[in-house]
Amino acid sequence: MLQTINGILKPDGSIYLLENITISHSVRVLITVLNDEPDIAFMSEQALAQDWLNDKEEEAWLHLQQAQ
Repeated sequence: MLQTINGILKPDGSIYLLENITISHSVRVLITVLNDEPDIAFMSEQALAQDWLNDKEEEAWLHLQQAQ
C-alpha cells in the first residue's frame, strides 16, 4: 500500500515527519523534494479562470462542444 507522509528534509539529511506513522518493519521510501517557491503556473490558474470561465468565452467555443 502506498502512503504519502508530509515531512521536512533538513540540510543535514535528516527527515522530520509532520504526521504520525506506525510501521512494523523497515520499509523503502521515495522522497520528493518540493520547491517552497510558489509555482507560477499554479498562481496564474486563478487569473486565467477569470478570463476563460465567462459567458463570452463559453459562447466563443460552443461550436467545438457541439461537435462532440
